[in-house]
Amino acid sequence: MADILAELLGFDNSIPSFAKARGDEILKGVNYASGAAGIRDESGAHLGARISLNMQLKNHRITVSRIRSILGDNKSTANLLNKCIYTVGMGNNDYINNYFSQYYPTRSMYTPEQYSTLLFQEFSHQLKILYNLGARKVAVFGIGVIGCTPGMIAMYGTNGSLCVDFVNDAVQLFNAKLIPLVEDFNKDTLNSSFIFIDTYQIALTPTPTTGAQVTNATCCDVITTISFQCIPLGIPCKNRDDYTFWDAVHPTEASNLISTQRYYSAAFPSDSYPFDIRHLALL
Repeated sequence: MADILAELLGFDNSIPSFAKARGDEILKGVNYASGAAGIRDESGAHLGARISLNMQLKNHRITVSRIRSILGDNKSTANLLNKCIYTVGMGNNDYINNYFSQYYPTRSMYTPEQYSTLLFQEFSHQLKILYNLGARKVAVFGIGVIGCTPGMIAMYGTNGSLCVDFVNDAVQLFNAKLIPLVEDFNKDTLNSSFIFIDTYQIALTPTPTTGAQVTNATCCDVITTISFQCIPLGIPCKNRDDYTFWDAVHPTEASNLISTQRYYSAAFPSDSYPFDIRHLALL
């Protein structure tokens, strides 16, 4: 998604990862994303090494320090960071690879409401750190319709529904807190523009250009009870552009192209609040 968004914003190349970004290229942007990472440090631990949002923020602090060394002073650094667009899409793994995973005790420790509150409190604190590091144009992405992923359906069943309703209900408890969060940041912080991208709603409201896709099957064979990911060395489907899901949780490139177009330029008022990324870029 981030790579497609970079193309829509006019970048010639994908933004380099923090691990590979060198020299002046960090002035054009850095990608801190890490597979299976979450808002909470333990999320995704059963899948191996990953860089949580807390660690990503520490890495960004290093980047800011490097920018200051290149530009020579705090004012020039602040001016550059103020122009940057930050995209923050976290939380999916805190449910898929934590709360609703057999490997973690959180579901027995917290009700869905309690967990959403706990997650929200940590996330809002992390966004405040990002703001304090110089971020002023921030797109906050909600959690997707993870109860409709093949992985969740295989684990829990749907009880006659199209999706796992109690999973989607839990996710929406967290998502519902993000518009008020954006409003508070825009009201309480100086010269900032935070927006909310409603990935959940976008997935539920297809446009006429979306086209028909296979939504209830995966393009590759997966080990659903362990990682939801493709079996190593397996043969994926040939018509991958016809599928919504690559493995049991991750969307295909074709699916990402469709959704990211709406993240960038909203098709419906419900896609984003108070406006979309295209308008955020114009500020």
